[in-house]
Amino acid sequence: MELREKILAAAARVYAEAGFRGATTRRIASEAGVNEVTLFRQFGSKSALIGEAIGLAGGGDEPSALPDEPRNPESELRAWAGAHLRMLRERRSLIRKCMGEFEEHPEMMPPCGTPPAVAADALCEYLDQLRARGLAGAEFDSRNAATMLMGALFADAMGRDLMPDLYRGKPEQGLADYIRLFLRAIGVSPA
Repeated sequence: MELREKILAAAARVYAEAGFRGATTRRIASEAGVNEVTLFRQFGSKSALIGEAIGLAGGGDEPSALPDEPRNPESELRAWAGAHLRMLRERRSLIRKCMGEFEEHPEMMPPCGTPPAVAADALCEYLDQLRARGLAGAEFDSRNAATMLMGALFADAMGRDLMPDLYRGKPEQGLADYIRLFLRAIGVSPA
């Protein structure tokens, strides 16, 4: 692993665990196995380092693509949503820290074009294709529908461990239910 990547990975881990204040340059340097001076030579400031680390840790390719031509909406959306949900769960500690510290450190928020924004765009295109092919019969706005499904996935990823009474069933069953209810809402007939 390249030095810069090693430092960024360490910064993301420390930030996800300790937040901005707890993610001291000394602690990040120790986690990365470098001295503090190296951090400042590479990134200039703690804010720049953590901002880039968050962007890198929250980045990456969308884990699963939706097909250009829908054939089986239930299985296609379930695979896509399952991959998106796994990605959210893997990054939930980092996401929670970012959300909790946004007001104090707005510079820590990733720019536009983040994986969730890219995923939302892909989902909107897929929903438009469902409608164009006559597979979705309800009247709906694609962006609002995508936001609804992604909101359910986000809430599950962030809340399942915090509110076990609300999320009683197994995660796989929750995902299946979200997709089934979503498809019913947009007017897709069951397979």
